[in-house]
Amino acid sequence: MNGKERTTAEQRWVLALTSIGSVMVALDVLVVAAALTTIRNDLGAGVEQLEWTVNAYSLSFAMLLMSAAALGDRWGRRRTFAAGLGLFAAASVVCALATSVPMLVTARAVQGVGAAVVMPLAMSLLGAAFPPHRRGWAIGVFSGLTGLAVLGGPMIGGAVTEGLAWQWIFWINVPVGVVAIPLVLRFVPESRGAARRLDPGGAVLITLSVLGLVWGTVRGAQAGWDSAEVVGSFVLGALLLLGFVVWERRAPQPMVPPSFFRHPAFTAGNAAGFFLTAALFGAVFFMAQYMQVAFGSGPLKAGLQLLPWTATLFIVAPVAGRLVDRIGERPLVVAGLALQGAGMFWISQAANGRADYADLILPLIVAGCGVSMAMPATQSASIGALPREAVGIASGIYSMMRQLGGVAGVAVLAAVFAAAGGYGAFATGFTRALAVCGVLSLLGALAGLGIATRRGTGPQTPASERELVTEQV
Repeated sequence: MNGKERTTAEQRWVLALTSIGSVMVALDVLVVAAALTTIRNDLGAGVEQLEWTVNAYSLSFAMLLMSAAALGDRWGRRRTFAAGLGLFAAASVVCALATSVPMLVTARAVQGVGAAVVMPLAMSLLGAAFPPHRRGWAIGVFSGLTGLAVLGGPMIGGAVTEGLAWQWIFWINVPVGVVAIPLVLRFVPESRGAARRLDPGGAVLITLSVLGLVWGTVRGAQAGWDSAEVVGSFVLGALLLLGFVVWERRAPQPMVPPSFFRHPAFTAGNAAGFFLTAALFGAVFFMAQYMQVAFGSGPLKAGLQLLPWTATLFIVAPVAGRLVDRIGERPLVVAGLALQGAGMFWISQAANGRADYADLILPLIVAGCGVSMAMPATQSASIGALPREAVGIASGIYSMMRQLGGVAGVAVLAAVFAAAGGYGAFATGFTRALAVCGVLSLLGALAGLGIATRRGTGPQTPASERELVTEQV
């Protein structure tokens, strides 16, 4: 009997509705990529403002993931999940109605809050609905649909922008949310987890710290790297980060337990995931724009031109996931991120002259194969390094680190791009930005060298549990 025949009607509803929420959240991470050029022309945005349309979402998403999961365990996962969908849909309305960049950025930040509620609770509801022996199949379907949303983000955003208007990349969330919320309240059973003490002090400190560091990076090219604004932002961010570390050491139930980072594989896996996502998000931010500027592509064509890069996710990632248990994580992380770095350097060099699109296909495939190899392995290394009872919070930390990597990557690459002349010298700025992507990838590969093989040593996380905490971009 196959998995579908053994699934109850209630489980099918849970799987369908949690997948819908996950797809909405994952799609909106990168759906704006192909629309950035149109938004820039329509709202008169500069590179600094455009990057906040991406980073405002990722930043609030990252900072509130773990707090939202704890609130859901306390207040009820179904109720909190539905509230997250409602907030996400309402913020999407404001995004679509935005008439200025500040209004759009603010709405994107609120969208990120909704996403931070939806994603971890979708995973929790799914885990509660399916027994361990059925969980792997359910998570496979859930992850596949979410991966499709990530893969199709730039392409879907391009199609909607070109066929309708950029505002419709946000309008499409509204009817989905309106329909899904009552269905969630009707067909998804309520569940709760063990009550966990919140760590609002830690959440505030890390949020303000990251905001200060990112603000300084974003403003450096325009305000001057030695200006009081930029230097003050970096100093304040660093002091707040130090305060966060001290706070977490003393908190009774810290948001990020410092003891976790005594496990080398956990630290190395999170560092590799941070750099992987920094390079990936930074590249996506500029690649769709490059296709439109260099080749005159429309938003839809630009999204389609990225398929040699993004489509490798479905071909390589499943194979890499199976190889993790056979050869360990370190070879896949190091080799994968080295390949991603090679692909980024290759694209940078190809774009330095009068490149044809055909010149970019092979390096796009190389970079895509690399990230698809490394992505499941970095997650497995960080999650599997800790005891079984810590899987949930370890997954939350890994998710947070990857979202922060995305924020840092977009900020750093945009600063490099702006310093090279910005949109007035697009080819030069793009070439340097993609070279930095290569450097970030190689830093991730170096971090991956700190991952020791787990075969026969240390705590092991069963495959079904590793699948349960599969990271969603």
